[in-house]
Amino acid sequence: MHKKPEAHVAKRLYLKMHNKNCSTQAGRITIQIFSTCLFSLQELQSSGRGRFLLEHAAPFSAFLTDSFGRQHNYLRISLTEKCNLRCQYCMPEEGVPLTPKSELLTAKEIITLARLFVKEGVEKIRLTGGEPLIRPDVVDIVGQLHKLEGLKTIAVTTNGINLARLLPRLKEAGVNAINISLDTLVPAKFEFIVRRKGFHKVMEGIHKATELGYHPVKVNCVVMRGFNEDELLGFVDFTKDLPLDVRFIEYMPFDGNKWNFKKMVSYKEMLDTIKQRWPDLEKLPCETSSTAKSYKVPHFQGQISFITSMSEHFCGSCNRLRITADGNLKVCLFGNSEVSLRDHLRSGASEEELVQIIGEAVGRKKKQHAGMFVVSEKKQQ
Repeated sequence: MHKKPEAHVAKRLYLKMHNKNCSTQAGRITIQIFSTCLFSLQELQSSGRGRFLLEHAAPFSAFLTDSFGRQHNYLRISLTEKCNLRCQYCMPEEGVPLTPKSELLTAKEIITLARLFVKEGVEKIRLTGGEPLIRPDVVDIVGQLHKLEGLKTIAVTTNGINLARLLPRLKEAGVNAINISLDTLVPAKFEFIVRRKGFHKVMEGIHKATELGYHPVKVNCVVMRGFNEDELLGFVDFTKDLPLDVRFIEYMPFDGNKWNFKKMVSYKEMLDTIKQRWPDLEKLPCETSSTAKSYKVPHFQGQISFITSMSEHFCGSCNRLRITADGNLKVCLFGNSEVSLRDHLRSGASEEELVQIIGEAVGRKKKQHAGMFVVSEKKQQ
């Protein structure tokens, strides 16, 4: 991979060109173009964001690189606000006010925005909700995403209720990664936590995913004191004979879940509990941008991970952006700042204008979120 020229090297080249006989119109145009490029290079080097871009040999969109050098190549797209469960840590029993359908992104708008982000360097798109698999056109949306050149991963996060039925078609359309939410291995407790029936459908979805070759199948488990912290060992044992990655997620504040710090079980407390049963638990290597701390019990087929959003944030390596179901761009899950890409799209903004708007939002991204206590206070207001 060639090294990019520094500004002073480019300047010497410019002076040599200028000293040559450039009296022709073509020569003068060449000099003018080169001097403009040189100015842009020097301007880049004068800013922190620009220096970061110049120092990294691998090309990446400046519009998706923030002022702290974080490159955002992972986009989460919410397909719907609706959900067929009422998990106690996510929303109240009566549900939440829904945005009118006319204000939600259409399938065409989702693909238009996704194409824009992929063109700028996004390599992974995760479809979320609400519950994404209750959207009637989800398979078609996946198929359209699969056609985008440069997109390497199409992932889906689901509660698993409709998964066994839809997964063969989703796999054929292009889904190559699955996350399934499951907070208990006890059917009666499942109904209590999610306020609905469906435990056996979720288990069927997990087994269907392993049968279809998804390795690993990620199982998201939100751990809450007084609800399911007594099932940690059972979930670890769940990985013994199946290629699962059970991901223990620290209980986080969301609108409507009446977050209580006393309900949160920290990563370290969970790890200590598990190590008492399996003292030879092995720490696994992870990617820089990974949100998970991963471990494995020797000779188990699967593994476990911890998502430490509250006790040990991973803001410094964050590479994620989010688009809500109504088309707002969120550069941080815990931030209040949003930019409506839907409104700009519907008002006829050009691709260049949309990229500029996205770049400005990414450029404003903060170094880290305010911390779990401040975040929880904001979410309860």
